[in-house]
Amino acid sequence: MPSNTSSDRSSDGSSEGSTPVPDGSPGELVVVTGMTGAGRSTAAKELEDLGYYVVDNLPPNLLRDVVRLVDDTRGTAQPIAVVVDVRSGSFFQTLQANLAQGATGRHATLVFLEAGDDVLVRRQEAARRPHPLQGGGRLIDGLTRERTVLADLRSDADLVIDTTALNVHQLTDRIAEAFGTPDTVRLKVTVISFGFKYGIPVDADFVADMRFLPNPHWIPELRPRTGRDAAVADYVMAQPGAAEFLDAYVPVLEGVASGYLREGKRFMTIAIGCTGGKHRSVAMTEEISRRLGEAGYEVRATHRDLGRE
Repeated sequence: MPSNTSSDRSSDGSSEGSTPVPDGSPGELVVVTGMTGAGRSTAAKELEDLGYYVVDNLPPNLLRDVVRLVDDTRGTAQPIAVVVDVRSGSFFQTLQANLAQGATGRHATLVFLEAGDDVLVRRQEAARRPHPLQGGGRLIDGLTRERTVLADLRSDADLVIDTTALNVHQLTDRIAEAFGTPDTVRLKVTVISFGFKYGIPVDADFVADMRFLPNPHWIPELRPRTGRDAAVADYVMAQPGAAEFLDAYVPVLEGVASGYLREGKRFMTIAIGCTGGKHRSVAMTEEISRRLGEAGYEVRATHRDLGRE
């Protein structure tokens, strides 16, 4: 798809983006609806990644029940997103009434996704799925009926996003821009140490092998200690090639991390291995985590195999 982005806004002039929720105040309620094929599922997945409790294909008359359930089980500060599509039929009147009266007790934002008919037809044909209102007619007939059914919701929407010229990553960027917070849109990095003799972590995006460094296991006074101990860490960092590796590898990770964010990916796992996962990998994991943290990333260091020996 073309790289340019575009969006329409409703005539009420509502500002884009969610308002930070004060401690103890009800969280945001986002209702996502719009045309079939316009990207509702993509928007829902992004809201889930942003920390929202997401309910897909919700009959609007159950909206208050869902909010009450989340309030009771997760607390009122938990943001909620519900996806409503044309299959809900006449229930749309209930949705409009709930949102208009503030019956949920939360600040609600109605998001409407749309796209040109030619694009929607191509997307539906690529998915090889009939339109829910198509009946025995053509896809375009179903889209025409859907626009009629959704016309009132389209006019009431707080935020309308035209996805005609947007790809998946650009749509997720729009949702993150509107509903993300500085914390939820940051890349979350996990740096995990491991021992090769126990297997490589299956969820790793990157794997680095520290067995090019001398093993502290063969130093009697260091053998019982771990890479978390200053004496072991100092020994590892003082070895030829250790500093050069860090100085070269961490900037590579930072460059990839920036690309992940541009592509809408907010989680990165870096696995650092040595023979047993006790000395070299642990020390390097701690140092890489420290450097990435200083660079502004949200980093968590974990040591999978520490204590197994």
